[in-house]
Amino acid sequence: MTRFQKLELSPAYDSHVHLRDGTMMETVIPTIRQGGVDTVYVMPNLVPPITTVAAAVAYRERLQALAPDVKFLMTLYLDKSITPATIAEAARAGIAGVKVYPAGVTTNSEAGVLDYQSYYPVFEAMQEHDLVLNLHGEVPSTSAHDVGTAADGDVVTVLNAEPKFLPTLRKLHADFPRLRIVLEHCTTKEALDAVRACGPTVAGGITAHHLFIDISDVCGDAFNFCKPVAKTPVDRVALLKAIVDESGKFFFGTDSAPHPIEAKKGGKKPAAGCFTQGWATQLVVDAVEEGIANGWLPEDISVETLDEFLSGRGRRFYKLPPASQNGRKIVLDRKGEKIPEALRSKDGSIEVVPFRRGEETYSLTWKS
Repeated sequence: MTRFQKLELSPAYDSHVHLRDGTMMETVIPTIRQGGVDTVYVMPNLVPPITTVAAAVAYRERLQALAPDVKFLMTLYLDKSITPATIAEAARAGIAGVKVYPAGVTTNSEAGVLDYQSYYPVFEAMQEHDLVLNLHGEVPSTSAHDVGTAADGDVVTVLNAEPKFLPTLRKLHADFPRLRIVLEHCTTKEALDAVRACGPTVAGGITAHHLFIDISDVCGDAFNFCKPVAKTPVDRVALLKAIVDESGKFFFGTDSAPHPIEAKKGGKKPAAGCFTQGWATQLVVDAVEEGIANGWLPEDISVETLDEFLSGRGRRFYKLPPASQNGRKIVLDRKGEKIPEALRSKDGSIEVVPFRRGEETYSLTWKS
């Protein structure tokens, strides 16, 4: 059943995107507006990672040259080279935030953080200069070497890595109460509750793909594998309900992560990430429709509620002007469109398989 017909929304703000570089960047950039998005917050985990202001500015210039009608907000990758002076320089250059990757938990995170306390001077500078701290909220899994000597409650897997990170979130918020913090890509009810319990400077990001899948779907399809992994059906429903949460603490961030098909299917372990960029807005509306049809969400969800999740809340948290200032709208309609089986680069060297490939979704057009 189609609930939303000729749905008119503000352009979405995607607070978490991976756009890569080189040919992959050139391939996925056109899909940003295809997904109803006009502003993106760009992750810095390139190879090598974006750890300097000069590198972030140069990356922004490459992106902007390919999509002059998209606004790109840039981040730095937190590693030992980042200092309070780097943060001051970043603020002057218009860099929006700093991303924290725990070492080894996801794609290109090998240079990530092991000890948060050692970065307290950086977090203090971020609080002073009003940069956003973006947290990949997991702790590293217990190694095979250590699992034999670890107590049962101390063993960390992909299923409990997020809940075990939440004390770190609480401590960072307590120690830096004015620092804007985003717990990215929440996947558990525990994470949602932790964000709700924090003050107004803490918010949570929710992806499109986590609104559709649980751990069973990950086990059966390498293209559903992401980090953090999808959790239980109960967690999935909790994420859907957070879209309409009266706390207003959750907003949209796709964590769209393109990988070549061979990286998802080849080798011993598929690359972590679901590619959703070209259908970002459409997927959320699809998921809400499914939630209503299954009785998980109320039937009276309004256009304004969808607009808040997709656009309004994130823009306010990141201190961006409202989407209404540019006068543009996006229109979603059911016309039998299907998500393609693959996206290919112009030269044919890269093939990316989208999330929910082959499934029907909304058609999207831009309205001035």
